[in-house]
Amino acid sequence: MAMVRRLLKALHSEDRGQDLAEYCLLTALVALVAGGILIHLSGGMQALWGGANTSLTAGNAAVSATPTAAATPARAPAH
Repeated sequence: MAMVRRLLKALHSEDRGQDLAEYCLLTALVALVAGGILIHLSGGMQALWGGANTSLTAGNAAVSATPTAAATPARAPAH
């Protein structure tokens, strides 16, 4: 009976795996918070990239519509 009591007392006071469990819970909490922040900010990021895409498309259309000096071949000077 004393041996069982000693075993139960040792199991009750054993805490070697406690640190690992706490670090896992802390890591899971950080991951959940980071995921929530990313989901919350994704709408703003989509608007930012959408605005940049619109500006680039408009700029490309404006450049493509105007003829440039590079489009007309330059003549070599006559010797």
